Amino acid sequence: MSAERILYPCYFDATLQRREGRRVPEGLGMKSPDLPAIEAVLRKMKIPYRLEDHHHPTHWAERKGRVVVEWEGSKEDLIRRVAKRLGSLK
Repeated sequence: MSAERILYPCYFDATLQRREGRRVPEGLGMKSPDLPAIEAVLRKMKIPYRLEDHHHPTHWAERKGRVVVEWEGSKEDLIRRVAKRLGSLK
């Protein structure tokens, strides 16, 4: 059984500061990432996931949703892999 890892769009947003929720280097981020873009990357990577209508604790007023991913490795590894693929969608 795999572990669940939660991804929020703000993790990949190059316009945000780290303290605002960005989890990748600015060079790996993109401007205004959204759930459909993250979903497309996960689908291409053939990784099981589900979408949820939740918000990041820092951005409680913005309901941009989140993705719950079935992933055995570290969350940081998953974030970097997704970010690299998102970069090709820019």
